[in-house]
Amino acid sequence: MEKYVFSGKTEEEALENALNELSLEKKDILYDVKEQKGGLFKGKKIEVSVTKKSDINEFIKEIVLKLVTDMGFEAQIESKVRDDILNLTIHSNNNNLLIGKDGKNMNALSLIVKQIVQNEVGGTYKFNLDVGEYKLKHQKRLERLAKQVAREVAKSKVEVKLDPMNSYERRIIHNALNDDRYVYTESTGEEPNRCVVIKIRND
Repeated sequence: MEKYVFSGKTEEEALENALNELSLEKKDILYDVKEQKGGLFKGKKIEVSVTKKSDINEFIKEIVLKLVTDMGFEAQIESKVRDDILNLTIHSNNNNLLIGKDGKNMNALSLIVKQIVQNEVGGTYKFNLDVGEYKLKHQKRLERLAKQVAREVAKSKVEVKLDPMNSYERRIIHNALNDDRYVYTESTGEEPNRCVVIKIRND
């Protein structure tokens, strides 16, 4: 994964030089800023180290494929960028084993890849990793559950506390009902027993 270095008198100038040279927009790159001390008669120089997001995405895809292959799976990886976030879906010869109970193997794989990417780019980089659309199907189930319970709460005027969920699952519930006219959601409790409560809107 190639890193490009550009300089200027200011960060803005160095960044402008980078974007012009690479024919990219600011949203298409990650960059680090370094200040270089000048000589006796020279002012300070600002350097930016630039990495293309498209290169990072390709790097992540290659790392995931290598890890999965090294684990003994035959796999293909589908990649899409939505809302500036890379979404990878693995299709393997044994999705159930790669997913693991409640997605534990898949989540562990995602954690390993995140650490590798963080070490490489020098910071966090958001991406989503799925296996056989497990996460997508799970998200759809949670959204259906949220809307079903919301209808019951709107009808009965009695709040409902859902089963404990992790932060990812709770966020799906919150987002599904964020614009609901009749109910709203709150998270309550402590991890790992934190859960979502669906309540009636008083107004």
